[in-house]
Amino acid sequence: MAGRINDDDVKAVRDAVPIDAVVSEYLQLRNAGGGNLKGLCPFHDEKSPSFQVSPSKGLFHCFGCQEGGDTIAFVQKIDHLTFAEVVERLAAKAGITLRYEEGGYNPSHQRGERIRLVEAHKVAAQFYVDQLNGPEAEIGRAFLADRGFDQAAAAHFGVGYSPAGWDHLTRFLRGKGFSDKELITSGLSQDGRRGPIDRFRGRLMWPIRDTAGDVVGFGARKLRDDDNGPKYLNTPETPIYKKSQVLYGIDLAKKDIAKSSRAVVVEGYTDVMACHLAGVTTAIATCGTAFGGDHIKILRRLLMDNGSARVIFTFDGDAAGQKAALRAFEDDQKFAAETYIAIAPDNMDPCDLRLVKGDDAVRDLVEPRTPLFEFALRQIVGRYDLETPAGRAAALDEAAPVVAKIKTGSVQREVAVQLAGFIGILDQEYVVHRINQLAQWARGRGGDRRGPAPAARGGARHQQVQAAPVPSGPALNLRSPAHRTERELLKLALQRPELVAPAFDAYGADEFTAPPYTAVRQCIEEAGGAEQGLADSREYLVRVLDATPNESVRKLITELAVEVFHGKSIDETYAGEHLVKVRLRAVDRRINDVQSSLARLGSNVAPDHLAAAQNEVWVLQQYAQTLRNHGAAAL
Repeated sequence: MAGRINDDDVKAVRDAVPIDAVVSEYLQLRNAGGGNLKGLCPFHDEKSPSFQVSPSKGLFHCFGCQEGGDTIAFVQKIDHLTFAEVVERLAAKAGITLRYEEGGYNPSHQRGERIRLVEAHKVAAQFYVDQLNGPEAEIGRAFLADRGFDQAAAAHFGVGYSPAGWDHLTRFLRGKGFSDKELITSGLSQDGRRGPIDRFRGRLMWPIRDTAGDVVGFGARKLRDDDNGPKYLNTPETPIYKKSQVLYGIDLAKKDIAKSSRAVVVEGYTDVMACHLAGVTTAIATCGTAFGGDHIKILRRLLMDNGSARVIFTFDGDAAGQKAALRAFEDDQKFAAETYIAIAPDNMDPCDLRLVKGDDAVRDLVEPRTPLFEFALRQIVGRYDLETPAGRAAALDEAAPVVAKIKTGSVQREVAVQLAGFIGILDQEYVVHRINQLAQWARGRGGDRRGPAPAARGGARHQQVQAAPVPSGPALNLRSPAHRTERELLKLALQRPELVAPAFDAYGADEFTAPPYTAVRQCIEEAGGAEQGLADSREYLVRVLDATPNESVRKLITELAVEVFHGKSIDETYAGEHLVKVRLRAVDRRINDVQSSLARLGSNVAPDHLAAAQNEVWVLQQYAQTLRNHGAAAL
């Protein structure tokens, strides 16, 4: 059984790996003010960024879907790993050697499945690279040279070669300690008559990496005529490789995509290479599947939907390319970015274009010119005889529902006017009205059962906030002055403990009127109080999170730990005001409770009980007056 990772080592990993560096491997982050960063949440679809990261606290929180936690929790959630697997992965990146309790450490038995499969791919990638230099791989080197790629280009993209024998890689990985089960599960080997054999044999190999840069699969190009397999053979679906969720070249392109708010989608591995070598470093490609919704999610997190974002598709001008373009247009409304299509002269792909006309031609190809919607509509309209009324009517019948899906009213109208021009209908308003009717009908039909279609709703951000889970207990009412004040005080205790400790630690859980806030106060107490945050704020937050009784409270704590303050100057005066307000309201509540109790008892109250109650009220009233007169000094 796997040993437990030493607690000190877990803390060392948390401290050594900045959360913003890890999150930035998956999405673009921008300044959110107050030392925080923001981006589009990777855990739910949204148009406006509600996902925030606090580098100083090592926490993230999404105010839309309520996901939150530290660096380890983020990687657990986004890559579907166990706690131990994440710690091992981050430790490897930070160069930290982990210690395991309960009997030492045996990598072949104790490391998580995903870590092992990624390691196998890493070793395999280097094995293939080494083989490319051998005599047998001459055919592979010639293939690359014929397409304009030299040794440096191959090395930059990690291109390799798989030997033509049955089990060269399988035997090599066995020698590195990988089991037959791991080799089969990874997709690097497959079952043969006498045991596992190599899946890829005698082919040129491209490593496929995820957004974080880990090799998770391979694309293999046939080189010999006696190879009866497909032209391109990809890794099968595995625990770490889902073809609909990977983009070739994303590890190299992600920074420039985020920086330039632009992405170029090409069709193949060599096209990605050609674009990057020509200076188009935002090029990526799908891996043996159509460009779809999961790919869009990856790009949206990098593009940040900032209004000026551009996505350019390059497709061949043949029938297959036109079909691919129309399929891409079906998902166009999932982008907030503007989408374009680029078709090279003579239907050449970027790789061929670079060979024939050079790098400048590739760079010119991907300059946005033809909007994808225009290309798609022209393809639809082009199927009909527009010289006849019947042909124009049929073209409108097919194209109008496509335009009706456009989510922005002003854009929809503009495209409708353009469609009228494409078809040759002089009455533009008729086309606009027809499309508007279709859009309204679609919204109404969707509203009967599920509400309006996503495109017609009041923004993804609004919808996600409405649907967000709430902590246990009565719903928080942020219009309540008491709840607002309690929330600010808890934020101070989590984010700026030096401003409220040790006074805050004397506050009872009953001084917080909202049950969720009471739960947070109890977690802080169990973690040792706000005073614990004076020595090590990150470790203090980890302790608070560890004390949470359920996921709802945990999410609320991460939310409070990254939420910005409402005040302009967050200082001792601001903290003192909130300490006093919370305490004063608690005192006033106690006074009212005692007085109400006496009123209910009336003349039935015992004399000694009456005297004690009246004394308590008098003491509390004096204390309340002192708080009002002297503020935080009276605490």
